[in-house]
Amino acid sequence: MVVPPVEKPPIEKPVPPVEEVVPPVEKPIPPVEEVIPPVEEVVPPIEIAAPFHFFAAASFWNQPLPASAPLDPMSAAVMGAFNRLIANESPKNELNINTTAWSVPIYTVPAGQPTVKVLVNKPNSSGYAIQAAWASVPLPPGAQPAKGTDKTLTVWQPSTDKLWEFWNFETTANGPVAKWGGAMEKVSASPGYYSSLSWPGSKPQWGSSASSLAIVGGLITLEDLERGSIDHALAIAIPNPRAGVFASPAQRTDGSSLEPTSLPEGAHMRLDPNLDLSTLHLPHLVQMMAEAAQRYGIVVRDRSANVTFYAQDPTPTGTNPYLGAHGYYEGHCQCKLLTSFPWSHLQLLKMELHSMEAHVGG
Repeated sequence: MVVPPVEKPPIEKPVPPVEEVVPPVEKPIPPVEEVIPPVEEVVPPIEIAAPFHFFAAASFWNQPLPASAPLDPMSAAVMGAFNRLIANESPKNELNINTTAWSVPIYTVPAGQPTVKVLVNKPNSSGYAIQAAWASVPLPPGAQPAKGTDKTLTVWQPSTDKLWEFWNFETTANGPVAKWGGAMEKVSASPGYYSSLSWPGSKPQWGSSASSLAIVGGLITLEDLERGSIDHALAIAIPNPRAGVFASPAQRTDGSSLEPTSLPEGAHMRLDPNLDLSTLHLPHLVQMMAEAAQRYGIVVRDRSANVTFYAQDPTPTGTNPYLGAHGYYEGHCQCKLLTSFPWSHLQLLKMELHSMEAHVGG
């Protein structure tokens, strides 16, 4: 008998437990805060106004001198004679800076300043070209000239770029008069001396100075003193300039000296560029003047009784900032201050000399 095979139940393989997949708990991600750097306030640099200059930037008054500027062949001899003059004047306190006398008061006037006629106080002056230039001068009422016999005065009108200058100015019952002077238009483009281009009909003989160099040229201005820097050449007057000749940029002369080593009007001096001024410990004003003399030079503008520089006459301001313990002279006499100026280091630049020819005003 056939016995059927015994069927074995299938072997059940163990089923692994189903692992419950628990999703990870998602933690909320905090939002990323955008960090914005603080905006730095941009402060523009403070622009310091450039110093004001009368005349063109290329004028001899305003042009810095190169260290290599050629010297005149007579430099040593002429400067030697000049230093002997300085040595003679120093003990007598005759070195000077003209401020409230024989200097230059500047009346700066606005565009709408009423005009007046200034008469040329000379016979038959109606035909002079200078009289036409003085027909409408924006002269302020009560304007006063500098004290002293020259009685100079300058009117400056920035809006029209014109100036007028007067010599021997006075106010009379018939109105303002002056014996001579000049007028300039386009002052900002002028070379700083009078010529046929200064004004319609002008001549090189115009001007209140004996050299026809404008009297505001080389003037130590109140603005210079306030800024603490003189950024132009200095004007100087000397006793007995050379007779019969003048040096460019002068246009004429009233020199009287026959000495060949005397300085002619228009001569341009400078302090030796190799001189270290910081070692001299000069008074503040003299330091400013020496720096200007080294960089721009000193120009002989006129004849005078003694060696003198020119600083702006403060009369129109109603004050005198030169005097007093806190004034620009630091409580000292200017004659004493100038004894410390390094006169012996002056050099004479190469001169272009011209013979004085007879000339007439007009």
